[in-house]
Amino acid sequence: MKVVDVMKTLIAEDDFTSRLLLQEILKAYGAVHIAVNGQEAVTAANAALNAGEPYDLVCLDIMMPEMDGYGVLSRIREAEEAWGITCSHGTKIIMTTALDHMENVIQAFHGLCDAYLFKPIEQAKLLDQIRAFGLI
Repeated sequence: MKVVDVMKTLIAEDDFTSRLLLQEILKAYGAVHIAVNGQEAVTAANAALNAGEPYDLVCLDIMMPEMDGYGVLSRIREAEEAWGITCSHGTKIIMTTALDHMENVIQAFHGLCDAYLFKPIEQAKLLDQIRAFGLI
């Protein structure tokens, strides 16, 4: 499949299999960077924002070492706000997790995520969501 370089993505996921699956799905749509823990995800998102090339999409696991996905989500939104970017114009963040309890979903949306997908991630659902964002 030919790469259409229209989207810059960060996958923040500590599970190798989940990372690989997301990377395989998303690499056809542009650059895909990987973070294996929450702190790496914050560092990558901040570096991209500071370079003036923020991520278009972040696929963010909730349960990660060093900092959970809620903390990462909060830090990304705080950094965007400091740059004057509202979350409606910022990075699209999809929480990807096996946690299907309603409290987790509510907490994620309260933290201003844009979508929430349950693992195992289904390619069609992921791509439908990204299309709904207008990224592909």
